[in-house]
Amino acid sequence: MNIEQVDRVLPHGIVLSCREGGTAGASRVMFLHGFPEAAFIWDEVQRRIAPVARCVAPNLRGYERSSAPAGIEPYRAKHLVTDVAALISAVGAPLDLLVAHDWGGAVAWSLAAHRPELLKRLLIVNSPHPATFLRELRDNPAQQAASAYMNFLCRPDAAELLAANDHARLWPFFTRMGGDAWLSAGLRDRYRDVWRHGLEGALNYYRASPLRPPVTPSDAIHSIEFPREMVTVRLPTTVLWGDADIALPPALLDGLEAFVPTLEVQRVAGATHWLIHEQPDLVASTVLRLLGRH
Repeated sequence: MNIEQVDRVLPHGIVLSCREGGTAGASRVMFLHGFPEAAFIWDEVQRRIAPVARCVAPNLRGYERSSAPAGIEPYRAKHLVTDVAALISAVGAPLDLLVAHDWGGAVAWSLAAHRPELLKRLLIVNSPHPATFLRELRDNPAQQAASAYMNFLCRPDAAELLAANDHARLWPFFTRMGGDAWLSAGLRDRYRDVWRHGLEGALNYYRASPLRPPVTPSDAIHSIEFPREMVTVRLPTTVLWGDADIALPPALLDGLEAFVPTLEVQRVAGATHWLIHEQPDLVASTVLRLLGRH
């Protein structure tokens, strides 16, 4: 299957560079990536489901060749959700399935809560629900320690530091969680090609969000409260979770059913945050199952 690179110009002026493939007229599936990745991470899953699905994987704003507005405000959740909602409308709503990982999952949780008419089902891969993430970041020292890197990524010089010496500070995001097993020379080159477009937009996701480990008693996270209805997802939702994720421990799943009434959780023993690279067959088979094709 050929995957096309398509620039989608959205009505509000944002351009999302997308990777698209599959079968026209088939089930519509969209894939959202996280940090420090890009749309290409879904290529292997796209190829596996191509006979029964029409696939779209955008590079989110700030990534690769997608629009990268200057400043922090354009990376607040409402703008990210607007992008994805507009893209779904452009490719044909409702989606049969939205699949999302990491920061893409953060966008997907919000979209599913606020714009449920745009999709039929949700598949989350190692991305915490905002209510459980808030709880763990605020109250659990283990999660605070696991997420300490987020405060580093908010530094004004983070992009410069991450890019130095062939991205020497970025590769450990993968290699500290088993990446040496799958991070081939060719894959490293694909990441370099994405990162050469700049890292500032991707880092602005962290700077724009108050959900990060507190440093002082006056940090915003201490005063955040999510009204339950604002974060409740009533769509059928499957969560695929690698339980060896050291950045996002499985405690984030505790109590999730209170916010997602129609929930299926599939824990993957020994898998890390990079489950999509480690087990693309599992991710693809889960997609096919949820589409009723497996």
